[in-house]
Amino acid sequence: MDAIAVEHLYKRFGTFEAVKDVSFSVKQGEVFGFLGPNGAGKTTTINILCTLLSSSSGSATVDGFDLRSSKNDVRKSIGLVFQDSTLDEYLTAEQNLLFHAYAYAIPKAVYRPRMDELLEMLSLSARRKDRIRTFSGGMKRRLEIVRGLLHHPKVLFLDEPTLGLDPQTRNTIWQYLQSLRDKEGITIFLTTHYMDEAEYCNRIGIIDHGSIVALDTPEHLKDTVGGDVVSVQAANMEALSKEISSRYQLTTSLQNGAVTFSVQDGEHFLPRLMRDTGQEITSIALRRPTLDDVFLKITGRDIRNQHADPYAAMKQRRGFASR
Repeated sequence: MDAIAVEHLYKRFGTFEAVKDVSFSVKQGEVFGFLGPNGAGKTTTINILCTLLSSSSGSATVDGFDLRSSKNDVRKSIGLVFQDSTLDEYLTAEQNLLFHAYAYAIPKAVYRPRMDELLEMLSLSARRKDRIRTFSGGMKRRLEIVRGLLHHPKVLFLDEPTLGLDPQTRNTIWQYLQSLRDKEGITIFLTTHYMDEAEYCNRIGIIDHGSIVALDTPEHLKDTVGGDVVSVQAANMEALSKEISSRYQLTTSLQNGAVTFSVQDGEHFLPRLMRDTGQEITSIALRRPTLDDVFLKITGRDIRNQHADPYAAMKQRRGFASR
């Protein structure tokens, strides 16, 4: 049985279709990344899967429970970590967790050892009696993950789990998540705009304009870019771009002050380019494709630019129709 199964899902806001005929499945114990530009429909899809929003048509199950007929069972089966903190700043860490245990009717004999275990695992035991307003951003995020896991969910939804955190804290959180996945077999469904984090995923789904446009493993997605990625700087960038396009029938683009294109066997192509071109080349870089390249090729946009405004997600969450 799949942990998540989605069939022909639609969500309409008036005449606007935020989600269009979306179908995919997530295996039990899988780390599944859900990527897309702002306005692509990813947050709307997640809100439907978490029963925060009803679909217009189509069907979906989470942990085997139907979203329409078994909402309470779905809610008991999932943990949810929002992008924006929902902790009560005036309560202690332990009080926040106790309130969550009460809301889920978790017996004391169950939640006490679970809370102790998770706080220890995420290095928060020493701060359990401290008020949340004294916590750093990374500590708040770790506590929200503890809260999301307190009731032993089968599926954990993470919406931009490390947004705004420093690289060391991001790496630490991922170590915890991978440890939990290996230990408990929990399914993790996440959104992120950090492409290095997307590499942790077993599979990635890319959504754009409300539809799934790619779904595969990170390595297979990178293979679709079409070879090595070459970035060349020259005295006349526009002339170089036109020459490469016409001479070698390659698709070029101007990115970060360089002519960028993909080519098979780049190491052997570059000497040929240097020999053939009449342009004054000032620098050349060659690398293997990344998920950033995949995202740009498929959506025509750089995912980092989509999140340049740290408050953009908060603004858009206030109006589901935009996503």
